Amino acid sequence: MRQWTSTAGRGAVAVLLSPRPAVVAAARRAGAHTVVVAPQPSVPSDREGAERRVRADWRDHQQLLRTVGRLAAVRHGRAAVFGFDAAGALAAARANEALGLPGTPTAAVTALMDKAALRARSNTLHPRRPVSFARCGRADTLPFVATLIGYPCVVKPRAGADGEGVRLVHGEAAARAAARGYPAVTDLLVEEYLEGPELAVETLSRAGRHQVLGWARRLTGPGGGLTATGHDLPVPLDPATAEAVRVLVRGVLDLAGHRDGPSHTEVILTAHGPRLVEAHARPGGEEITRLLRLAHGTDVLGLALAAGLGLPEPPPSPRATHAGLRYVDFPPGLSPDAVRPGLSAARAVPGVVRVQLEIPPDATVRRPPAGARHHAYVLATAPTPGSLTRVLDRAAALLGQRVPQPRPRQPETGFA
Repeated sequence: MRQWTSTAGRGAVAVLLSPRPAVVAAARRAGAHTVVVAPQPSVPSDREGAERRVRADWRDHQQLLRTVGRLAAVRHGRAAVFGFDAAGALAAARANEALGLPGTPTAAVTALMDKAALRARSNTLHPRRPVSFARCGRADTLPFVATLIGYPCVVKPRAGADGEGVRLVHGEAAARAAARGYPAVTDLLVEEYLEGPELAVETLSRAGRHQVLGWARRLTGPGGGLTATGHDLPVPLDPATAEAVRVLVRGVLDLAGHRDGPSHTEVILTAHGPRLVEAHARPGGEEITRLLRLAHGTDVLGLALAAGLGLPEPPPSPRATHAGLRYVDFPPGLSPDAVRPGLSAARAVPGVVRVQLEIPPDATVRRPPAGARHHAYVLATAPTPGSLTRVLDRAAALLGQRVPQPRPRQPETGFA
């Protein structure tokens, strides 16, 4: 992989693949020029200060190489390509390698995407109490494989992302029902259900040295399960547990060959010690990176972009004492207009930093959210954990209040 020279940071350009506005803003904080590459570059990216827009389908590797290869900064080695979601991270890695630019190796990205291989590798880090798992290639054999692992167990696509297709199965009947949701010929990972607090860990690697930037606690609903209801931080851990988390995360990244760039690792603190859930060669979701910036002053996106471009680290952000978020989902049939009064009320709650509605303005909710996606979230800060919970609960309740949906007018009957 090509390394930056001492002059690489001068006029450095971040080539961003369909970025969210927060990524463009982070590039500005890092002191980089920005080029947005997207099939339809978004207006929000423009508002955050994107300096150049290029219309191209970056999912087409050859089209991306032709588009990016024409940039002067790329020809002079003063650029790097960044993608901060699952597809974008892989496309960026392939483009950087082909163009001789620095970045996360493609092999590391794909190694972290292969959940079965990563589970096998991570089990070598704790051979006395490995995590039981098995692969399943046919949906109709899922109940048998799940019985071998034991209930409850987790079923997930071997190369899935964003929680798509992940199911918690409690018994054979549930396994048969889950099997009907997958293709007949499939590639699934079935593994034991890990119980304990879950952490989302953000890391930045440079030349094989992994700096743990921080972690957030992932919250779930009553009775546990897989669906997140929110995140909180800071997370108080005793020194031994904190060090065990760092050792696990660094060990997983080493085993995957991840040497440069950001990563997001999900860890569960089981009774036998920290265990891997999964890892990705990209930062966590926008809400996680905002939380870390608020509570710790750690600019995960800015640090990742600066490191990738050979720029100085951006200064720390002002920090709060406690920060957290709560997800809010809506029933099918709801339109964004119905939640706008609640949206305004939630934003007015003291301590609320952001209320994000993920439903497009012209869309209608048709089904419950899938995987790790949600319809909205509330992000807030407060001086104590108790006051943070009260702020978040109040704002989430207000956001959940909806104006009545107008009923369609019934046609009149009879004769004139």
